[in-house]
Amino acid sequence: MNKFYKEERLCSKKSLDLLFKKGSSFLLYPYRATFLFDAQPHRYPAQVVINVAKKRYKHAVDRNLIKRRTREAYRLQKQVFLYEHLTDKNELLLLSLQYVGKEIHPYPFLEKRIKQVFVKITEQINNEGH
Repeated sequence: MNKFYKEERLCSKKSLDLLFKKGSSFLLYPYRATFLFDAQPHRYPAQVVINVAKKRYKHAVDRNLIKRRTREAYRLQKQVFLYEHLTDKNELLLLSLQYVGKEIHPYPFLEKRIKQVFVKITEQINNEGH
């Protein structure tokens, strides 16, 4: 059962500031992923914030569609491609997924990209020895 609980959403202003000031980021079109490990115990191994720029997509309907598709792809793949590789329970992965694409892509494309984002994050974690 893959659910996306409220506790898995990154809402804390303090954590968001920390993520964008000290986090590592990379671009994997159409997403810019920023991540950081925070030394706080948490019920879930990761917290995520999904962002679509109002400047690029003027209509809320379009922004919501992209966010909904991204959330669904995250929800379905987080367990296998992300949580399995986050073994240290004392650290929390703060993750930001910013949609920087210029057009609205279909769901299967976004799902594939989210999977690639997870793979790249786990590779970077393993390389840094986290």
